[in-house]
Amino acid sequence: MDRAVPFTGSEEINLYIRTYYSLLRSTGEIQIRTLTETHANTGSSLHVHALDQFPDMAAFIYAILRVPPCIMQVRLVLLGQSRDVFVRRGYGQVENWRPVTAPGRRRKWFYDGDETLAAYIASVSDIDDLIPILTALEIEWNKLHDLIRRSPARDMLEQHHADNTPLSPDEAEALAGYLLISPNDLGRLWTIWRDRLVENLWTIGQRHKHLALNLLAGSLMDYWRATQKWWDNIAECCAHLHLEQRPIYFVSGNTHSLVNLLSGFAQGHEDELVGYVATIDQEDLRREYQDIEAQEVPSSRDNFLYYVLKKYLGEDRRGAADHGPRDDHELARGIHRIPSAHYFDVDAQIVELRRLIPSDMDERVRTQLPALARLADSDALILNIDYPLGMAAYNLLTIVAQNVGELRGVYVMGKAASLNGRIGDVLIPNVVYEEHSQNTYLFDNCFQARDVAPFLVYGSALDNQKSVSVRGTFLQNKDFMDVFYSEGYTDIEMEAGPYLSAVYEMVRAKRYPINEIITLYHTSLDVGFLHYVSDTPYSKGKNLGAHNLSYYGMDPTYASAIAILRRILSQECAA
Repeated sequence: MDRAVPFTGSEEINLYIRTYYSLLRSTGEIQIRTLTETHANTGSSLHVHALDQFPDMAAFIYAILRVPPCIMQVRLVLLGQSRDVFVRRGYGQVENWRPVTAPGRRRKWFYDGDETLAAYIASVSDIDDLIPILTALEIEWNKLHDLIRRSPARDMLEQHHADNTPLSPDEAEALAGYLLISPNDLGRLWTIWRDRLVENLWTIGQRHKHLALNLLAGSLMDYWRATQKWWDNIAECCAHLHLEQRPIYFVSGNTHSLVNLLSGFAQGHEDELVGYVATIDQEDLRREYQDIEAQEVPSSRDNFLYYVLKKYLGEDRRGAADHGPRDDHELARGIHRIPSAHYFDVDAQIVELRRLIPSDMDERVRTQLPALARLADSDALILNIDYPLGMAAYNLLTIVAQNVGELRGVYVMGKAASLNGRIGDVLIPNVVYEEHSQNTYLFDNCFQARDVAPFLVYGSALDNQKSVSVRGTFLQNKDFMDVFYSEGYTDIEMEAGPYLSAVYEMVRAKRYPINEIITLYHTSLDVGFLHYVSDTPYSKGKNLGAHNLSYYGMDPTYASAIAILRRILSQECAA
């Protein structure tokens, strides 16, 4: 087999990675401050002003959105693969700690109410993700601390914290000046922290941040044990379905789009959902619905209902009882939800194709698929999992392949950064370079632009793209991106390569190699990847999370999900 030409990565980034993995060999706590210099010297594209005296608010906001709000009080972060790992290391009650969440990163977290935060991790990619996040947060926190202590900001925050009063517009403008940030950046902090803005800035002004990290178990076996137990939980919850004997279509995406498109629950509760919109303080949602009804915008009415349903059941935290009608509706159509209890945060769903009701499906899924009645005779299932992070994709797909009767297809959709597209576009790669293995995978992507484009309203579908699966979001810099862009790579994400490493082992008789060009053409397994663009680092485009009403996110997400479902249903009906 030909050798892949290894791309020359940044020596600074390689040094950073080697440094924190060498420190993690210790069984005790490691101090984040030992990493701040090597982190800052990487010139990360997400932390370009790490070495400057003024705060890099883009990096700080990125970091605080990916850790729970209790990080303001936290000193020690514990990492382990499962409840069993924490028990072995003396933290047997960790799941009795307060569950907490982060707005921008799906991960199981538990907070002891004092200074310790615990997290379940699924692979080394969680380490490559979390350590730069915590390091960036500490660097920028300490810059803000020094500016607060050296300026009138200290007294201003002290007074408002004591009186429990908000800042006036003039005070907010002055505070932004003291902190060497723009009023817009201070406004972004207010959007995140709201009535805790003064308290959190006051807390930052009280002390430097000195975070510590302890990896409780880091062997490959620990990750595999946790992954096997994740699967055992699914198999036990769905024992009556006999997964070990059934043909399976594997989908890696999210836990809302596929079931929304298949169940018809949102459309059946439109009046209730529209009524809910009228009761909340979101004028943009009400205007959007009015514009859709008046046909003044091209946005999808169904996508709007799916978006509101997610807020109604999730973000509004209306209580578990409100999920009952939805769960009953889905179960009647053979849709089973399996939460990832005691393990990393990758929930799953099983869909029995023969129990689906074609007339309930989103019209975009069933149109021009006249043979859907044949699903009643199907023995196949869809296994849909929440999109994992990085190398967890390899672990999860490998475990699935080992434990199901037959794998008929692997379909993946997720976010990516694009070096040539726009936010809301869908990238369809057929070449993937994988940083972990240094392999270049050439494969037949079962999707083409024509499969997605009819369902996109705002973006474009770009096929024949080249993707690079990176180790972490902070672990690239401009030189890194320039090298890949010069080689025609335009799609930056974290999971395609690990998934293809698992696919290689499903169709070949050996473990995936290292640093080779691998052709996966003409295999019996149906494989498809769809990446929707959430960042454009070359053009400094906004992140999807900056939009209050994420229609630019809903549009490519549902267009991709529709393409995946149409592929599965057409394959199964033709079988």
